[in-house]
Amino acid sequence: MTNREAVSSTGNQHRRTAIRGARVAVDPRESVRASLELMGARIASIRCDPHFLLAASKNATEIDLSGFLILPGLINAHDHLEFALFPRIGNPPYQNYIEWGNDIHASLPEVIAEHRSVPKELRLWWGGIRNLLCGVTTVSHHNPFHAEFAREHFPVKVIRAYGWGHSLELGGDLRAARLATPDGYPFLVHACEGVDAQSRDELWGLDRLGLLDSFAILVHGLAIDAEGVAMMRERGASLIVCPSSNSFLFGRTPNMTLLSAIENLALGSDSPLTAEGDLLDEVRFAIRCCGIPTEVAYRMVTEAPAAILRMKNSEGTLRQAGVADLIAVRDTGEDVADRLETLSTVDIEFVMFGGQVQLASEGILERLPTWMKEGLEPLSIGGVVRWLRVPTRELLRKTEEVLGAGQVRLGGKQLRIPCMASAAGAS
Repeated sequence: MTNREAVSSTGNQHRRTAIRGARVAVDPRESVRASLELMGARIASIRCDPHFLLAASKNATEIDLSGFLILPGLINAHDHLEFALFPRIGNPPYQNYIEWGNDIHASLPEVIAEHRSVPKELRLWWGGIRNLLCGVTTVSHHNPFHAEFAREHFPVKVIRAYGWGHSLELGGDLRAARLATPDGYPFLVHACEGVDAQSRDELWGLDRLGLLDSFAILVHGLAIDAEGVAMMRERGASLIVCPSSNSFLFGRTPNMTLLSAIENLALGSDSPLTAEGDLLDEVRFAIRCCGIPTEVAYRMVTEAPAAILRMKNSEGTLRQAGVADLIAVRDTGEDVADRLETLSTVDIEFVMFGGQVQLASEGILERLPTWMKEGLEPLSIGGVVRWLRVPTRELLRKTEEVLGAGQVRLGGKQLRIPCMASAAGAS
């Protein structure tokens, strides 16, 4: 495998691709019938001209996505990629995250040891695949940036311009970690993850350390009260919520009426250790159980995390000169935000980032030119087949060597390699 940045800078930068026939999201409540013309990794134009809908520019490879709705690639603002293969574990309810950690290590050491026996590099790839399958193109990984993330064809893009600490209790010297973070980079830390006074007081502990400023991104924030919200607004700090994890561990979901006063607010999936599922599962949970309006939920997985994480290539949107990170789902005629409310991994049929096809359903695969299929490998997830630009056969073989044949699951769904022709030969 080679370095992704080196690959992205050669060969593909002048390739033209035209995606035609689809409805394209403009914002949560607006879409247009348009065609996208890509130049390498960027969107060169978005055209509503009916003549362009029928014929792409000269020398452009066409992809017909008639009958589909195109959305920007989703941004998962909080995940721990190395835990993708783990089941949900714990004996809730707990008062705080420390109680949970102590309990699972005392009561479930065999489960933890079994999954940790899978090499970390493999687990990180499965974490990327878990996100790719639900339409995520960019992930904020709450741990050090790993060399695997820069490998060619790693399933998603992983934010690398950040500083981080685990938490006030378990994060070591947070002040030193913050000082080591380059100027202009966000600093991520778990905070107020629980329902007790200790959890609530973490916010004030972080402030005493001088860590609450416009670069601070707190994760969870379940115990933040009205006074804490006021202080976060004053400091300009951001918050990422993970409601299903909070519900599982503590029997409580974030008070979104209160927390919505924080200007910079995004949604993260958290890891399968505690979350209900992937980012799309989290979106549905947040809408259903936290009363988050659909258009707000849409922004919490697109534009909001892009701004919070200080991304610079128009991620989370579809716009001219922006990066070509996009997904496609069947067009039901619904508003963009309302369609998001019903989506699951079964609905994600096409993912492209940086102008390259990264995932295709069997139906979409038939619409792709032969050269675009090269490098795609099939994977069955609970019986649903997707073609991924990932070495799925190798990854599954190596993982089964540890966990056993037929014992590898992602989000509780069995993984296997279907008996099919290679993507390069499909038509």
